[in-house]
Amino acid sequence: VTPETVATVIYTSGTTGRPKGCVITHSHLMFETDMVTGRWEPVFRSRSGEQASTLLFLPLAHVFGRMVEVAAVRGGVKLGHQPVMAAAELLPDLAAFRPSFVLAVPYVFEKVFRAARRRAEGEGRAGPFDKAVEVAVAYAEALEQKAFGRGPGPSAALRVQHQFFEKTVYGKVRGALGGRVRHAMSGGSAMDRGLGLFFAGAGITVFEGYGLTESSAAATANPPERIKYGTVGQPVPGTTVHIAEDGEVWLHGGQVFSGYLNDPEATAAVLNDGWLATGDIGSLDEDGYLTITGRKKEILVTSGGKSVAPGALEERVRAHPLIAQCIVVGNDRPYVAALVTIDREAVEHWLAMQGRPPLAPAELVRDPALETEIRRGVVAANTLVSQAESIRTFRILAHPFSEEHGLLTPSLKLKRRAIERAYATEVAALYG
Repeated sequence: VTPETVATVIYTSGTTGRPKGCVITHSHLMFETDMVTGRWEPVFRSRSGEQASTLLFLPLAHVFGRMVEVAAVRGGVKLGHQPVMAAAELLPDLAAFRPSFVLAVPYVFEKVFRAARRRAEGEGRAGPFDKAVEVAVAYAEALEQKAFGRGPGPSAALRVQHQFFEKTVYGKVRGALGGRVRHAMSGGSAMDRGLGLFFAGAGITVFEGYGLTESSAAATANPPERIKYGTVGQPVPGTTVHIAEDGEVWLHGGQVFSGYLNDPEATAAVLNDGWLATGDIGSLDEDGYLTITGRKKEILVTSGGKSVAPGALEERVRAHPLIAQCIVVGNDRPYVAALVTIDREAVEHWLAMQGRPPLAPAELVRDPALETEIRRGVVAANTLVSQAESIRTFRILAHPFSEEHGLLTPSLKLKRRAIERAYATEVAALYG
């Protein structure tokens, strides 16, 4: 076995087409995992009397999970595996395994936060919980500004408030992840800046990063000493990021794959003299931090000629506590619309707080009060975009998009074409 020997073939998620096999060599994996365990040494280092450990619940067929698995073995990290990402099964296992760090997609952090908020509301402590969230965000934001030399850090008053909520709120949030978690890595999709700040203020530093199957996972990530929430960080050591004229992100580094299995034509389309054309649209700020705004293949063009990047709009809609998933449609249509699925646990809690009985899925999609709530989430998302890009109408679906029905990838990404085919009647009705 040499560095150039093929170690594995990992398939792309196939969100917009047929999955392609990415040829990953031993040198790609060694470059990536040694860089991660070295640069993020505080995460992978065992403390005196406490071994670093992680419960891996990402699918091992996905590059993020595979990279972490190899990094854990090379870094001497205790590794457990839980194959079900559903919160009902995952949270009890996190409590039992008690990892020191976790790797997840934003969905998991959202579920933990929303469950904590519902629990507080059910106990009549929604007001104090919301105040604790406000304090955590302000505290983390002050530390962020200090790290960049733009502020003095948390004030004395803010530190006192933060300490007050440590046992009553923040400790319980950490407890939901096992109680020992101090670090987390997030990838796969964008995390809301406010959510990242909340977890940081609650004592769990979330390192958000960005990469593809073709880059053996992380190509950029937030460095331990200077995290900028809402971005996917700076290029990892040994990696270069270039923004092309059309806004496409290009990557160069020792972790960039060898090509697609038995597909030289597809390989030539994305690899040019060692540079990987990612297909993602992004920008670099004055500090060299990358923000991803969408994928080239997912850009919608309305019949009026308006280009719309759906990703950011969908994420903003999903920020509403009752909404589980959102897909924006409108390609070659007169305006932008959306299909929305609901978080059943959150909706059941919402109904109970109103003194209403549970409703069947068919009743929920026609419930006027629920429609009003969902509309609030859509209106909030529309404030981020121009009127031509805003969601004009939406349809609430009775059932969530699932991997079992071929509508999600194993890492929970939307399979857009499959969803639009499966719900062609509902999409047509949005423009009826």
